[in-house]
Amino acid sequence: MNDHDAPQLVRTFAALIGESRIRAPQGRETRAASIIAEPHDAREVAEIIRKCEADAITLAPIGAGRTLAAMRPAPVAVGVSLAHMAAIIAYEPDDMTVIAEPGLTLAALNRQTAQHGQHLPADPPHPELATLGALVGAAHAGPMRHAEGTVRDLLIGVRFAGHGGRLVHGGGRVVKNVAGYDLMKVMTGSFGTLGVITETTFKVRPMAEQYAIAFAAYGDVASASAAAAQLHHAAALAHLEVASPAASHALGLRGGFTVIAGLAGSAAEVAELSARTRAMLAAGAEIMTGAEAIAARERLRDCDFADAAIVALIAVPPAELARCLEPAEVEFVAHAGCGVARISLSSGANPAEACAALARIRMAVHAAGGNLRVLHAASEMRPGLEFFDQPPRAAFALMQTLKRTFDPHGVFNPRCFVGGL
Repeated sequence: MNDHDAPQLVRTFAALIGESRIRAPQGRETRAASIIAEPHDAREVAEIIRKCEADAITLAPIGAGRTLAAMRPAPVAVGVSLAHMAAIIAYEPDDMTVIAEPGLTLAALNRQTAQHGQHLPADPPHPELATLGALVGAAHAGPMRHAEGTVRDLLIGVRFAGHGGRLVHGGGRVVKNVAGYDLMKVMTGSFGTLGVITETTFKVRPMAEQYAIAFAAYGDVASASAAAAQLHHAAALAHLEVASPAASHALGLRGGFTVIAGLAGSAAEVAELSARTRAMLAAGAEIMTGAEAIAARERLRDCDFADAAIVALIAVPPAELARCLEPAEVEFVAHAGCGVARISLSSGANPAEACAALARIRMAVHAAGGNLRVLHAASEMRPGLEFFDQPPRAAFALMQTLKRTFDPHGVFNPRCFVGGL
């Protein structure tokens, strides 16, 4: 069947799960899929998968559609929207675990757990749009990765519908992962290329009693990075960033390269951290508290450079980060203690210039022993643009084996992962 024969696709899947569950894509979804199917449970997801495999129809799971719309070279045939699978299945505050469906947003989950003074401390941009399925599938993370780790560290169980419509589970409430795979690690960052997540189990953590945010401006990236490194080794921070001048301005901060430090804990701990941080940062350092600090943290979290021509994520040893961020054409927010930075490049009048600048940065990142992944690119730049680095031959061979094992028919979000997998 032609992936782009939308009327036939509508008839096919309406007969499978009902006409009311099939609709045209909207907004970002138009760049991700030709039609949208809206299953209500894992059984219906499995039925969609079986039909797709039988008729060689491509599919991909969709939350808010942001990740696929930013990455796919062309739409898949069927976007499997998980919007109707958005329930909290079980929440045990005493055990600090929560089991939830993939269409639930992170913001909605945290509103529930906050009633018990707990939260899932992953903090991707715009958590009101970030579904739990996308959080896992795209391995989204934000500033709190510094103290709390990433979703890979917080996920303890996963269920998904895979090849043949089989419902597979690992971790969480089972003793052993299927076939010996650590399925939480396999599914995290797989971008829907191995199956459709139908349930997630996370460990949640206590919310801090108080939060403050400190910031100070520096004249160049090297000075700011050196100050951040000194602070990182001297204090237990909630998060630690260095922002470029344009990013600092977007965050409502003063010009220059800005060190931004999150301070969290009890009232006594925040007071002690505030005093130590102020003493170590440049003259004129400021500390925000209360609602003002929370608002500043949210602006930092949501700074995703969505309007830039190219947005990429780099990861290098922390000591190498400043050198990789020195090119003048790059704006960034860098997680200084982790060696990770989100960078943006403007196309100006010539898109080729942005692509050339990206190539130079990629070379610098590789020379530093790191990697680069493109998060978003304007549509005219996508042909020929490598979104992922090519891994070592042995690692790529393992990825190919996993893809063949989990997706022998090649229908799960094809051509949207490392090496065109």
